[in-house]
Amino acid sequence: MSKALLIKFSFFISLYFLSSCFQQSSSLESVIDRGELVVLTRVDPTTYMLNKSGPYGFEYELASLFADSLGVNIRFTFAENFQQLLQLTTKQEADFVAAGLSVTPGRKNQLHFTPPYYEVTQQVIYHNRIRRPKSISQLTSPFFEVLAGSSHAENLRKVSTSHPKLSWHEVSDSTVLELVSMVNNHLLDYTIVDSNQFQLIHSQYPNLNIAFDISKPEKIAWAFPLSQDHSLYNEAVRFLAEIKSNGVLKQLQDKHFGYSKQLNYVGICTFRQHAKSRLPKLKGVFQRAADKYKLDWKLLAAVAYQESHWNEHAISPTGVRGIMMLTKATAKQMNVTDRLDPEQSIKGGARYLSTRIKKIPKRITEPDKTWMALASYNIGFGHLEDARILTQQEGKDPDKWVDVKQHLPLLAEKEWYKKTKHGYARGKEPVTYVENVRLYYNMLNQLESNRIKGKQNLPSSYPALNKNLPAL
Repeated sequence: MSKALLIKFSFFISLYFLSSCFQQSSSLESVIDRGELVVLTRVDPTTYMLNKSGPYGFEYELASLFADSLGVNIRFTFAENFQQLLQLTTKQEADFVAAGLSVTPGRKNQLHFTPPYYEVTQQVIYHNRIRRPKSISQLTSPFFEVLAGSSHAENLRKVSTSHPKLSWHEVSDSTVLELVSMVNNHLLDYTIVDSNQFQLIHSQYPNLNIAFDISKPEKIAWAFPLSQDHSLYNEAVRFLAEIKSNGVLKQLQDKHFGYSKQLNYVGICTFRQHAKSRLPKLKGVFQRAADKYKLDWKLLAAVAYQESHWNEHAISPTGVRGIMMLTKATAKQMNVTDRLDPEQSIKGGARYLSTRIKKIPKRITEPDKTWMALASYNIGFGHLEDARILTQQEGKDPDKWVDVKQHLPLLAEKEWYKKTKHGYARGKEPVTYVENVRLYYNMLNQLESNRIKGKQNLPSSYPALNKNLPAL
C-alpha cells in the first residue's frame, strides 16, 4: 500500500471512530447515563401535591415507580400554565408529561401518547344555589370559564357547532382548583372538571354539584415528544403493561381514587359541623392515644366518627356504646371499665385497632395493611381471613385490599360462606366501613391542612391531603 493511500485509510478510520464517540445517545440511554428522569407535571389533587411530609399524588407515585424500574432518580418540573404541557419537544428538559392529560385527536398531532391507564369524564360543575343546567343548550351564562388549552375547551369547541348559543371563556392564568373555588364563591356560574378531580375535592366544596357529564369517558395517558427515538417511550409502555398485569396499577388507582364517593351534601356538612363542635374537645385525647399506639390520630378520629359521629353517649341496639362503640367483650379485653367515658373509649379503641394491625401478615404493605385491619375491626379477623382465602381461590391477590374487598360481600352468600371456616357474615358492611373511614380520614387531612395554611398564610391554591401512612 502506498504511503498516500495509507494516510487516507488512517484518516477515514480516525474519522469513523471520532464520529462514533460523538454519536447521540438514545433517550433511554440519556436518562440512564444522567441517573435522573425529568417529568413535566402540574399541581393538582389528581397529579402532584405537596404537604409538610413531601410530595404525593397519583401521577407523582406512578412516575416515581417508573423511575425506580429504570434505577434512576426522579425530578419534577412544573408547567407555568396548562398550554405549556402540550408544547413538549425533544429540545426541552423534561423527558415526558405525567399530568393527567386526556388523549384527544388534536393532541395526537402534538404528542406521542402511551396506552391509557385510566378514564375520566368531563363534568359541568355549578353551585347548588343557582338553577341546575340540564343540558348543553342551557350553558349560556357569561360567567362560564374553563382552562385554555385543556380538553374541556377542546370539547366545548366541538359541541358548539351544534349548540350555537353556547358561550364560555378560556383562561390561561388560572388552575382547575381556582376555577372551582370561583364557582364556590359565586364569581363564576359554571366550570368543567374531570370526574376524578371532583371526586377528590367535593368534600371541600359541599355546595357544588355535578350538573351533567359533558363528554364520553376520555382516556388518560403519559405524553412523550414526537420523535424518531422511541426508546424511552417503549420502556414506559412496557412498564405500564407490567404494572397493569401484576395488579399494581389497579392498587394505585384504589389508593388514590378508591374510597367512597357516596357521601352527600348533608353528610359532608354534618361532618364539618361536628368537626367544629365536637372534635376540638376530643382532639387531644385522639392524639395522645394515637401516639401511644403509633397510629395517625386522624385515622383514629375517622374510625371514631364512623362509629359514633364523636358522640360519647352513643348506644346501638346491639349493645355497643361510646365514641369507639366497643362491645362488652372488647372493652373488657382492652381494660375499659366505662365505655361511655371518652378517654377510656378512645384509648381502648386505639389499643384494639393496633392489635388488629399487628395481626395482619407482615408481608402485606401499607396502605393495604391498615385497610384490612379496619375491615377486621368491623367484621372480625376470622371473617377477613375467610375473604382472603376466597380471594386467593379466585386467582386474585389476598394481600391487596383492592382484590379482597371484591370478595368480602361473598360471605353473605350461602354458595360461598359454606366453604369458609367462620361461615356467614354481612360482608358488604366492612367494605362500606373502610371506604367511609377513608373518606373521613381524607376530610380530616384537608381540614388540618387548611388550618396549618391559615397559620402560615400559604396560598389557597395549594390544598394538601396528607402523605402520612396510610396514604389515600
